[in-house]
Amino acid sequence: MCETGGPPGVSAVGEVSGAATGAEVYGGYRERPSGMAGAVVWTRTTSAAPVRPVLPDGCTDLIWSEGRLLVAGPDTGPHHPDGVPPGTRYTGVRFAPGRGPAVFGVPARELRDRRVPLADLWPAGRVREAAERAAAAGTPGAVARVLERTAAARLREAGPPDGRTAAVAAALARGRPVAEVALSVALSARQLHRLSLDAFGYGPKTLARVLRLVRALDLARAGVPWAEVAARAGYADQAHLAREVKSLAGAPMGVLLTSG
Repeated sequence: MCETGGPPGVSAVGEVSGAATGAEVYGGYRERPSGMAGAVVWTRTTSAAPVRPVLPDGCTDLIWSEGRLLVAGPDTGPHHPDGVPPGTRYTGVRFAPGRGPAVFGVPARELRDRRVPLADLWPAGRVREAAERAAAAGTPGAVARVLERTAAARLREAGPPDGRTAAVAAALARGRPVAEVALSVALSARQLHRLSLDAFGYGPKTLARVLRLVRALDLARAGVPWAEVAARAGYADQAHLAREVKSLAGAPMGVLLTSG
């Protein structure tokens, strides 16, 4: 997720979407591809307009805002930032589903539906050093480079990623049944559930629902008719799409597409 409600720019398999071009998407929100594979850099300065809710996308974020380093975990429903005054600046790096644990050093399930100070997860000295560099960086672009270098160092320390994680996310994003996905990575259903909780913060069925929502919203934002959105994203029909969008995003599709 993006902590200030930006549209997701990373796909389930870590590819950068068309939104992540560096252009302004809306209301001062910008994205660009990161130098790290499967990540996006974003910036946002809030205005007097209501802050849009953050929708589930399976991602995790490292965020610099108002002198603090924060972590946003994977959401299971809409997150409504409260008490954010106009002019608040955010700079963040968003990691594709499954990549956050290697950066933050904890299983994704421990971050689910949470926003926590980075100092709760990393040694104090390391956080202090990163915060000092971010504070001295000056511009949002320079801050973003500090965040990228900081995260990249953690990823190098963590070693090569578990290839099963990306395979599971990609298969679920394609709508493959959970039993078939488990078989494809040589795991039992119970083992896949544990892997998913640690890597993504959700069980595989919830992750599949979240990734399907991301796909549906991308199609709808591109102007695809809703009935076609339902068919292409893997819903049984348009009514199923409507129920799932309301359940996961907290509002009907029409409201999500016109808000902000």
